[in-house]
Amino acid sequence: MRDLDWNSFDVLVVDDEQDNLDAFRFAFRKSFKLHYALGGAEALSLLDRLDPAVIVADQRMPGMSGIEFLKQAKERRPDAAGVLLTAYADMTVLIDAVNSGAVDRYVQKPWNSKELAVVLRQAIAGVATVRENRRLREQLAHYAGYLEREQRDPIDFGEIAGESEAMREVAARIGEVAKAATHVLIEGEEGAEKEVVARAIHVGSPREEQPFVKVTCAAFRGDALERELFGWRRGAFDGAFTERAGRLELAHRGTIYLDEPAPLTPSLQARLLRVLTDGEVERLGSTETTRVDVRVVLSLTPGIEEAWARAGVLPELVSRLSVFPLRLPPLRERREDIRALAEHFLRKYARRNARAATSLSDEAIAKLTAYAWPGNTRELENVVERAAILSRGDVILPEHLAFTARPQPTEPPARPPKAADPEADAAGKALAAPASSRPKLDLSSQLDDIERRELLAALERCGGNKAEVARQFGMQRTTLYYRLKRLGIDT
Repeated sequence: MRDLDWNSFDVLVVDDEQDNLDAFRFAFRKSFKLHYALGGAEALSLLDRLDPAVIVADQRMPGMSGIEFLKQAKERRPDAAGVLLTAYADMTVLIDAVNSGAVDRYVQKPWNSKELAVVLRQAIAGVATVRENRRLREQLAHYAGYLEREQRDPIDFGEIAGESEAMREVAARIGEVAKAATHVLIEGEEGAEKEVVARAIHVGSPREEQPFVKVTCAAFRGDALERELFGWRRGAFDGAFTERAGRLELAHRGTIYLDEPAPLTPSLQARLLRVLTDGEVERLGSTETTRVDVRVVLSLTPGIEEAWARAGVLPELVSRLSVFPLRLPPLRERREDIRALAEHFLRKYARRNARAATSLSDEAIAKLTAYAWPGNTRELENVVERAAILSRGDVILPEHLAFTARPQPTEPPARPPKAADPEADAAGKALAAPASSRPKLDLSSQLDDIERRELLAALERCGGNKAEVARQFGMQRTTLYYRLKRLGIDT
């Protein structure tokens, strides 16, 4: 018989005599999780909130016999095993009841406690098997639906490989880590090819035929991310009407990609650490441990690790997630890759949108190469897709290129004259100096400063109403929360 915790399964005992219920309590209170009802009517009322594995009923009860009660009980709780206690050898009635499915087992009275204990354990084991099979079917159906939603295109390594030395180094490191089981931390700016790299690691690994599960962590607030990753038992929280497997269970033997998991609650940190160290997960509201074999690939924007340290994220968790760091250089640092990437995206969207454009003019390439690309590869893809739609011939021209992000101005805007300022004069002299002697400017920091000022101004304008700020900028509130966190804006 399976090694089950018998006390984790509810057993409902129904009898119209309190003495009989007391005898049952005395015999089995230490062996099973018992509930009691005086008569069939009280028991049916109890079944509205109790889901027992086994229902034990006395046959002779006034108003409603044990068989009649078990027939109604089966309609409400079809999984429950019905055990009938009878002192009467009415085989015809018993056979009809067994054939109808209302009674799974019957025991003649007076019952022997050892024999009845065996009957109860056998009944519980049968119900446990039925429930486990249902759970596996539901998990398989959920996973099949998840795969249908997350159907991935074949990996095109043209999206991550390029002419630049930096991307050749990235491709080499992907090849090195893909064959191992090591967890990977991918660091790159927003819009970089972090998901593409994560999929490439999965496809190049022995786990290729197993699930690749993507989790966009910014879409979950508070405890929602913990629920999504670990799943839950029915009744674990308000609204948990059914049991559900978490994404970590769905990714068993495969790879889970966690996109920007910040912030992390203390509970989620502890649970993730247990997954990384022991390969064990527990659904919310459950004490049952499930073992998983899953590789974690994590993506972060620069500076998140420092934010984690300020937020008190467990050092051991950071250490385990940072075993193999992989930095993706922004597109502005590898402009020699822009032509190859743009041509790749053009082929992709020309086929998808049935457009005639098959090439980019030299002038268009020059315009793409001169742009700062604050949105990185994702922005380049959007620009090329739009150009493929706008073009009418077979060549994309500069006028077909429209940038959604703000390009860096070539000249500073005119400012009204103001009083002499020693610091401003020093800054002006620095800008007037030869280019070779000027200090190098961090474009990423400048963009962050611009975004920070605009968000602060909008928050002040809206009286701190984040929902209104998100509406004005045309973004989801979760995206706004993430940007405020990334920029260190505490509101």
